[in-house]
Amino acid sequence: MTETFAPRGQFLSLHLLETLVAVLPVRDENGSPKTIVFGGVERHMITSQARRRAERVHARNRANAGVGPLAGRTTGVRTREWALLTARVLETVHGWEKDEAVVTARAVLEATGLKFGDPAKKTVADLTKVLLFAPADTGERIAGHIAAAADSLRGWRDEYLAAQAANVKPKRGARKAAEEAANGDGEAAETKDLPPLPKETRAAVLTALAPRDAIDIALYGRFLAEIADSPNVDGAVQSAHAFTIQEAEQVDDFYAAADDAKLERKKNALDFLDAADDAGAGMTGYQSLISGTFYRHAVLDRRQLKVNLQAAGMAEAEAAQAAIAAEQEFVNAFVEAFPDAKKNSTASTGSLPALVLAFEGERPYSYAGAFQKPVDENPEDKGGEGPAGPAGVKRLLKHHAFVSKRRPDIRTARLLTYDPQIDALLDDLDPLSATRVDSIGGLTP
Repeated sequence: MTETFAPRGQFLSLHLLETLVAVLPVRDENGSPKTIVFGGVERHMITSQARRRAERVHARNRANAGVGPLAGRTTGVRTREWALLTARVLETVHGWEKDEAVVTARAVLEATGLKFGDPAKKTVADLTKVLLFAPADTGERIAGHIAAAADSLRGWRDEYLAAQAANVKPKRGARKAAEEAANGDGEAAETKDLPPLPKETRAAVLTALAPRDAIDIALYGRFLAEIADSPNVDGAVQSAHAFTIQEAEQVDDFYAAADDAKLERKKNALDFLDAADDAGAGMTGYQSLISGTFYRHAVLDRRQLKVNLQAAGMAEAEAAQAAIAAEQEFVNAFVEAFPDAKKNSTASTGSLPALVLAFEGERPYSYAGAFQKPVDENPEDKGGEGPAGPAGVKRLLKHHAFVSKRRPDIRTARLLTYDPQIDALLDDLDPLSATRVDSIGGLTP
């Protein structure tokens, strides 16, 4: 008998609880932990932007290393350096001089519609003003076309740069310019039209910049307003900011860094050596550290993912296969990846979730409301709920059981834990008919 399966729901909802101790995954402009106010109290926050980048880079690195379901598949790079990357290929592969390669690559991309930094500032002159998310081989493709069409493009480039230079107005004081305009004796600025980029070159650049089969662009989407005819992509992944389920607690840790040479000198009684500063530590300062149990939530829109892959040129069967692989890798990254800020001094990237809950539905479901009232970590005999980790698991599963009875589209609930205490707790808390799994791969049907 052939086994039949119910059709998969459009949305895969992921919910995760993880306890972090003395870490600083994200900071604001002042170097302080990011916070939000929820339920009338302040909570620590890990932004969705930090989470999404960690997940995207984690998946890309695995794919490039030939590991996981996306092994060998194309991924994207988000950068302002596409002109420099293109120029590097022109120089190293096609034998161009470095300066000519950079100037040509920038002119081609600029004529396509991308805006660049101030030419007078060397640090940004060859960087686009916005980050552009494009397939990793975009620079190679553009460089290949430029090299193939070098004879005609060199002439176009020289004409383009000459017209650009002619349109640069000399700097004048605002007062002088106003006086000249009032007296009518200011010189009329003659503006030259910039020669358009050859059609075949523009088409080649747009093709190189197109999302094509880059899986992470199909997952996370991209927005490029500067080139109207370069397709934008509505992301298939929705990510929420993570927040602590208890009230925020922060410690400003004072640290002192030792000067090895000074301490070695003092240890060996070499005080006769001339030293400018013989007292105190080599360096001192403060760093803010946070602890707490965080609730994280993300959603994958399976239908949007397949639409994005087909729009990039995949046939329906290939898109369906790639979408399944992308879903598996996305779930892996959601569980495994972590922002790497302060990773060496806090070992934050070694954390494992206390609980992961995954289920399907016909719409996204966030369970943030389960934690609107912050967890009171006082002992239960004093009116509290005890430690936030187990208390959060109880709340989350109770909330899910309640919602599931009222939403018939919710199905295939699956639970994963890396905490033996939580695993024992689940034996007493499993009113959900949820499938307990012991690997990340088991979270997706």
